[in-house]
Amino acid sequence: MSAVRLSSNQYGKAENRVVRVYRDTARHELRDLNVTSQLRGDFEAAHTRGDNGHVVATDTQKNTIFAKAKEVGIRSPEQFLLALADHFTSEFDWVTGGRWAAEEYGWSRIEDHDHSFYRSAPEVRTAVLQREGDQDHLISGFHGLTVLKTTESGFVGYPKDQYTTLPETADRILATDIATRWRYSTTADVDFEATYVKVKKIILSTFTDHYSYALQHTLYQMGERVLAEVPEIAEIRFSCPNKHHFAYDLERFGLENPNEVFYAADRPYGLIEATVARDDVADSPSAWAGIAGYC
Repeated sequence: MSAVRLSSNQYGKAENRVVRVYRDTARHELRDLNVTSQLRGDFEAAHTRGDNGHVVATDTQKNTIFAKAKEVGIRSPEQFLLALADHFTSEFDWVTGGRWAAEEYGWSRIEDHDHSFYRSAPEVRTAVLQREGDQDHLISGFHGLTVLKTTESGFVGYPKDQYTTLPETADRILATDIATRWRYSTTADVDFEATYVKVKKIILSTFTDHYSYALQHTLYQMGERVLAEVPEIAEIRFSCPNKHHFAYDLERFGLENPNEVFYAADRPYGLIEATVARDDVADSPSAWAGIAGYC
């Protein structure tokens, strides 16, 4: 048998659905998270000898997540993940780092009611924290935010060959589901709630404020403006499908269709992905290693 060794490894409890209700006053507050905890460190004996002396049970990790939701609260997904990382790396000497992730689902009040809510956010908010020793990589974002504009978009000037059938157009619908993640250059003194609101607002505003020559053009505009206005962000990634809307052929029915009736095709679709990063900040592939897909 050839010689082998244990390489990278991590383990934990995935997708813990944590709902934290704040009842300090008659007007309740609500946070709704899906949290994953995975630890890294000295776990070689567990793999190679079956010695569980360093294995913090995944059930313990689950219980810790719920206990910390009470003890430290959930002011933001990012703050909560940092609190979990601090706990596990200080409580157990052999835990040198890990990966903690969260999705958050947004709720709003029903008619400004004190304790009744409805699921309201169109997007799912995300956060991933990776800690290796004294180095943190914190990445925030969201996915599932569908946007559309009915004009001020076109697609012309692309190369043509024997397989090209798509006609050029200077006036089309542009629609996409925005998935984005941004990497913080620091976690010190960052107001994660305010930053999230600001980034989302910038992205939506930028989607509207220019003529788009392609979805690539719009993604770059959004990323460029986020970096210009939020100095604590080092880079931002986008992964966006082009949700095609094709003008439907009504001529066969004796009707004109001046870009008013469309067929919304769900597949196949163009998939546009891009990263916009600061020139003076080094790339950090390890920060993205625990994130599936482009972003």
